[in-house]
Order: sequence, then structure tokens, then C-alpha cells
Amino acid sequence: MKTKKVYVVPHSHWDREWYFTIEDSNLLLVENMDRLLDVMEKDPDYTGYVFDAQSSILDEYLKIRPEEKQRLSALIKAKRIFVGPWYTQADSLLVNRESLIRNLLYGTRIAEKMGHSMNIGYLPDIFGQNTYLPSIFKGFDIDYSVLQRGIYTDQLKEDLNFIWQSPDGQSVKANNIYFGYGPGKFLSSDDDYMDERLLPILEKISTMNKSTDHLLLPAGGDQVLVREHFPETVKQLNQKDSTHEYLLSDYETFMEETFAEGHFENVIEGELLAPQKSRIHNTIRSQRYDIKKLNAIAEEKIIYHLEPLASIACTLGFHYPDKWLDEMWKMLFDVHAHDSIGGCNSDDTNKEIVNRLKKVIRLADGCMNLLKKQMTEAISNSVKKDTLLVLFHLLPVGFKGLKKAVLFTKEKEFSVTNLDGKEINLDIMKQEYMSGGKTIVVTADGEKEVDAPGYYRSEVLLEVTLPSMGYETYEIVQTSESNPTKLKELEKKEIANEHFRIYEEQGVLQLNLTKMNNTISDFLRFENTGDAGDSYDYSPLPGDEPVFTSKLLSVKTEAGSQTERMEVTHSLNLPHDLEERKENKASKDLIIKTLFELRKGESFVRVQHDINNEIKDHRLRVMIQTSINHPDNSFGDQGFSMIQRPTVNPYMTEWKEQGFAEAPMPIYPLENIAGAANENVTAAVATKGIKEYQLLRETGELALTLFRSVGLLGRDNLAWRPGRASGINNKVVTTPDAQMLGEMTFEYAIYFSPTYSEQDLYSFVNQFNEHTATYQKQVLNSFEERLDRFEIPFPVDMLPSSFQLLEANNSEVFFSSLKKAHDDHSLILRLFNPGLKDQRVELTSKALQLMEQTALNEKSQALTNQSVIIEPKGYVTLRLKGKENYL
Repeated sequence: MKTKKVYVVPHSHWDREWYFTIEDSNLLLVENMDRLLDVMEKDPDYTGYVFDAQSSILDEYLKIRPEEKQRLSALIKAKRIFVGPWYTQADSLLVNRESLIRNLLYGTRIAEKMGHSMNIGYLPDIFGQNTYLPSIFKGFDIDYSVLQRGIYTDQLKEDLNFIWQSPDGQSVKANNIYFGYGPGKFLSSDDDYMDERLLPILEKISTMNKSTDHLLLPAGGDQVLVREHFPETVKQLNQKDSTHEYLLSDYETFMEETFAEGHFENVIEGELLAPQKSRIHNTIRSQRYDIKKLNAIAEEKIIYHLEPLASIACTLGFHYPDKWLDEMWKMLFDVHAHDSIGGCNSDDTNKEIVNRLKKVIRLADGCMNLLKKQMTEAISNSVKKDTLLVLFHLLPVGFKGLKKAVLFTKEKEFSVTNLDGKEINLDIMKQEYMSGGKTIVVTADGEKEVDAPGYYRSEVLLEVTLPSMGYETYEIVQTSESNPTKLKELEKKEIANEHFRIYEEQGVLQLNLTKMNNTISDFLRFENTGDAGDSYDYSPLPGDEPVFTSKLLSVKTEAGSQTERMEVTHSLNLPHDLEERKENKASKDLIIKTLFELRKGESFVRVQHDINNEIKDHRLRVMIQTSINHPDNSFGDQGFSMIQRPTVNPYMTEWKEQGFAEAPMPIYPLENIAGAANENVTAAVATKGIKEYQLLRETGELALTLFRSVGLLGRDNLAWRPGRASGINNKVVTTPDAQMLGEMTFEYAIYFSPTYSEQDLYSFVNQFNEHTATYQKQVLNSFEERLDRFEIPFPVDMLPSSFQLLEANNSEVFFSSLKKAHDDHSLILRLFNPGLKDQRVELTSKALQLMEQTALNEKSQALTNQSVIIEPKGYVTLRLKGKENYL
């Protein structure tokens, strides 16, 4: 009698790009999909085929084969070909939480329109699992997850099926594909194959399934063609194997039948970063910093600038750029696939990723430009003034403080006033005279060149008060009597505000925490080590010792009425490449220029590093002293809350003896912020594009990896990753672009507080990221905002000088997104509560009414009033509708 059921799941894992380009992938896709349709239609015994849970393959295939839409849709509707819920298989630890949500929103909608979206949060290959994935899956009515990487064997408790739970308590039923997604790739009924490969694998899987006799056998691989023989092979296996009943199946069927038949009590919580059975590529988060930085810029522009600005604009009668946003998001989703955002690709592929990100940024800037110009023109018509500056504040809480803007004026001297004529405080951070160039005038005698007058470009810091999720208008007055503050060089080598004093003492940087009565000596330094790794993983060079910066080369300070800045220079004398490092030579200097900025009223230090890298095969980290002795844990944000992580991984002591795929180094990802805390102090950093950190228990330093520099896609036998090269391992693929030669800029902010508060930390992140857009109505410069020089329509004639779309009344609740709904003209607002207590938030708006609470998929409806409760570490998604005639 057969006692075990083996669910054989035919599938293809479809990488969008990798050591090959996206064009290569799409060419293969069309050939493979053509064959798959033929096979499925001809063989009714081929009951199911999983096409990697990606809906992007539908878009790409139907671009080339639009005539096959009905054939494909029929097989999807019949649940014989499975697509969705993802648009692409996103790396969940390297992208914004909203990017994951939108990826599933687009992926499920596209799959559903074709007949069915797979009810599986499928994660076959991404490098670690975000702690909020179960909750996000539930927000799309997804009941199950099948995943490979990130779980320690002892977490499973002898059951590959378990409950996976997020910090907010939401959970899905999950299965760990212990041998990955390819144990049945070469499925055969051949005796040797059965005895040497298949049956030993099934025996091992069986021992790890104490609560069920259902065994899952994924039968596919990277970019594989459909195995036409599988139905016949399954019949032959059933004839030859007296223990196992083989079923040609799919993931949905396996999960539904297994959880209906078995009882699984094991609950696994948190992010999944274990590199025991599968490589997690923990340091891929510092690979190809240029891609990480550009992606951070693109996400910020779309999620925190364009979408909320467009939401304000469409409420006021302007067009919401939904089709352009569709295009931007889909390009981003291609970037967010795990290999792509990881940067572990050929140079040709990475060039295309960089180009894609730059295109997204240009499109976002262009859409913003058009909306800002159209809105400002309507304001100008209303107030009957032309020299206007409009500041758009894009958070649902008001703002009072300092904001940056770029202004163009005919005269060197100017002032900025409110519309009542009251002058506001400002600092001119930088000012330069710009030539007006030439203009062409057509006369009866032909074209003539005429000199255009020059003008001034000024970067300013303005002290303003702004309404929540709205805008305020100011006037620029050009007058020789005005005397704005310009930054002046200081003689003393220190800067200060109410919270900090930074000064140089005997060549070392000191940070005084003014309100905490504490001084941290040598609070910032740099560490450099050789990197003998590859595009997937950092690897220390045997015998190599870290090189640290010592004394400063130079210090320069300057100050205005609103800000003080210090520029310092560090230098590291380093080997040019790995060969020099092995020979203990050092022939190159790495110069690091750092700008510290302290703004009036801000409780954090703004930091910027500028580096021109001419050195190969190395890693550079900045070491920030937290003043915490021997910290046991760090914290970092992920999804909608902070999570705690140990500074010493207990699995490190015997990882080699236990045969781990990779060393479980306590190096972690961050979405926006990371830090450490004890009973006396909280120290944290908020970053822009820097995605990797480590808290060093020995020194109390928080190490941010600025960048890694390597020249190979894959390399065998790394110090922290024994065995074969990752990626393509039968060919050496050089990646000279991954050496990161050239100029780079790094931005982050340093925060200290005597207490730990999730709300204070998220407020710090919001202040650092600013969430503001500006626009000046002017005719002097038409290149800063690139579309200013072109004629455009103005669909709305008049707008008020000040406007507030909505306001949330609870400062302990935070903004995640505001956008137009996917399927109608309502607005979708998402708020979250990172704290440990319920938070009630009430929304007020003259322009909108709160219709209902919905899910992430924007489908479910729960009527509510103007206030909602957000549970600890949870979030809410609200549907809002515009009111008629509110202006």
C-alpha cells in the first residue's frame, strides 16, 4: 500500500535578466511559451504548469504574440498554467515596502484579467524574506506561501509546513522547499535516477514532514522548457514505486490538500535570513551602490513626491498621470527582480538597469514639472502676481521649520515674503551667476543673435510653515535693499545648533550631545578592507588587516542664520588592487570629503560623503560611534516597524562544521534606518540608498557599508561562502563596471536621543527625507525644470494661494502612501503604526470624505467614520472620495 503522496509541480523559474539581458530573456520566453501552449492543449494529462508566479511574462509574451491571448487566457482560467501574484520576483529586502505592495497589485490584477492569479506567495529564489510578507500576502487574499531561502533547519521543528507570521499578527500557511525549486528538474523513471537521486531526496523530505504524508517535489529550473514527458514519467513512477503515489500537480493543490489533511502548529516569525541550507548573499546589499542609490531616488520620487502631488492635483481638477505611473512602476518592477536590484549581473545587464532607473527618474521629474507648473499658473492667476514660489508639503501633518529651494533672480539681492508682504528668514547656501546665452530673433533681414541678460541661481534654506498634504505660496521680491544671510567662513573649527556641537580636536572629530551632556570622541572614522569576493558576496582576503582613517587632513567651517556646516577631508593610503594588497603595497590615496550640516531646530546631523574611487577590489565602511558599550542587539526598520537583531549570531561558532551554505554574519539590510539603544541613549542613522549595516559589539560602532568594489560575477570558495561560485559557475564572467570606479556621493543623517521611541525614529526619517516639492514661476531658466521651456495647456484657471487636502491628527501614526485607486477615481491613503499600542487617527478634510477601509488589494470594503484604529506594528488602507464644490 502506498503511504506517501508526491506532488510533482512542473515549473520554470524565469529570471528577467542576469548574466544575460532582458532581451535574451524575452526571446526565450516567446519560444518557451509557444511550446507550453501547444503541449498543454495536446495533452490533457498535463494538469498544471507554474510559470514562476510572475505576470510580467504575460505582458512580454503578448507584446509579441497578441493573437495568442485567448489560448493563454483559457489555460490560465482552467488553472493549468499558473501566473501571478507577483509582477516580478522582487528582492523583498532591497526595495520600499510600497514597491512590494504595488508589485503584487499589478501582478494580481494582470493575472486575474487573464483568468486567475495563483493563491501562493511564491518565493523560490529571492535572497531573504521580508518580515511583513505574510501580512502583505494576506492583504491580497493570498492564503499560502512557498519559499526556499532564509530558514534555519531547527526553526522548522521537523515540519516543512508551518505558519509564517508578521509583526502585526497576520499569517499565512507556508511550505519550505528544502531542496530548492529544482529537485525534480530531471525527473525520470530510470532505475539509476530513482535509486541514486529521487528516492533519497524523497526519504529526506519525508523525515522532515512529521505531520503529513504529503511531499512536495518542485520539478523545474531556470528558463527551462516544458518537460513534455512528465505525464508519462509520473505514470511509470507509479508503476515502479510501491511506497509513493506520484501526482502531476501544482502548488495551490498541494497547499490546499496538505493543510486540509494535516495539522501544523509551528509558527515562524520575523525576517528570514538564515544561510544554512541556501545561500542568502547577505552582503549583496552593498553591491553596485549606484543601482541601490538610483533605485532609492526613483522610489522616493514616485511614492513620496509624484503620487501625493498628483493626488492633490487631481482633487483640484488636474489629470492624474496614471498611465505614466503604470509605465514607471513596471520599469521599476523589472529593476526589483532579485538579480537586478542585487547587481549580480553582467555589465551589459547592469548598464540597462541603470538606464531604466534614470528613465524612471526623468519621467517622474517630468510629470512633477507639468503638475507644478500648471498648479502654480492657476495660483498666479488667482493672486495676480507672477514672481511666485510654491512649496508643496506631501505629508498628512503640517510642517514648521527649514526647507530647501532653488531660486532664479535677475539681481543678486532678493527676499522671499508671504503674500501679505512679511519677509521670511532665509540663508543663501550657494549662489552663482549664470550667463543668459543667446536668443534668436527673426527680422526682415533674417535671423539675428541677441545676448540674453544673465541671472543668479541661488540655493536657499527657508524658514516656513506649511499645511498638511497641500501647498503654500510665497513671493520673491528683487530689491537692492534686501540682505539675505549668506554663509560665511568661520575661523573656529566647530559648528553647533541646539542639539549638537561638532568640533576638531588634535585632528580628531568630536561630537558633543548638548542636551545629554555627553561628548563622543572620534565619533566618525572610515574602515577599508580588501574584497576577494564577487558580485554576490563580500569576502575578506586572508591575512588582510583593516585600514582606518586617523587624523583629518583639513577642516573648513561656514555658517548662516539657519545652518552651520563643516567640511572635513580624510585620506586612506591603500593598495590599488588585490595583487598589491597581497604584496602589502599601497600606491593609491583614497580621499573622502565629508560635509556635516546642523540646521536650526533639527535633532540630527546631516552627513554627505564625496569620493572619487580609483581603487579596485575593496570595501569601504563608515564607522559611527554609538557610545553604547558591548551592545547585544541592533534595530532596523523593515516594512511597517522596527525589528531587533543580535550583534553576535549564535550559529557562527559551528557554521562550517554544520555545513552551512554561507557564514551567518550579523550584517543586516535596512530600509531607511538602523541603530542601537540602551537605557541611556538611542543612536541611529537614516540613509538614502545605503542598504547594509553591522553593529560591532566590541567597539559599539555602527558600520555602514558605503560600497564594495569587485570585478567578477562569480568566484569559487570564498572565505564566508565555501564551494562553487554563485550564479554561472562554469565560466568566468568579468564585471569591470562593478569595481565602482569614479565619483560617488553618500547621504545619511545621525540621530541621538536619551530615550528609545519608534515614533521619534520614524519622525526623524520623515524630517530627513523632507517630503517637499518646490516650484518657482520664472522665465530666467528653462533647464532646471526641463519642461518649462515648452508650451503646455493649463486645464484649471484659478487656485487658492494655500491649500490643505487632508490632515491626520495623531503624530504617532505615519504616512506610507497616497495615490489614485487602481480601478477607479477614488484616492487610496495608507497609514501605519510602528509602536506597541493601538493608535486612533482621525482624518479631517474639506476636499475629501472617508469612504471605507479596504485591503492592500483595494477590493474589500469596511465602512468606517472619520477615525480608525491602527493596531500595534500594523497599518490601514483607506479609500477616500472627493467632495463636490468644496473650493
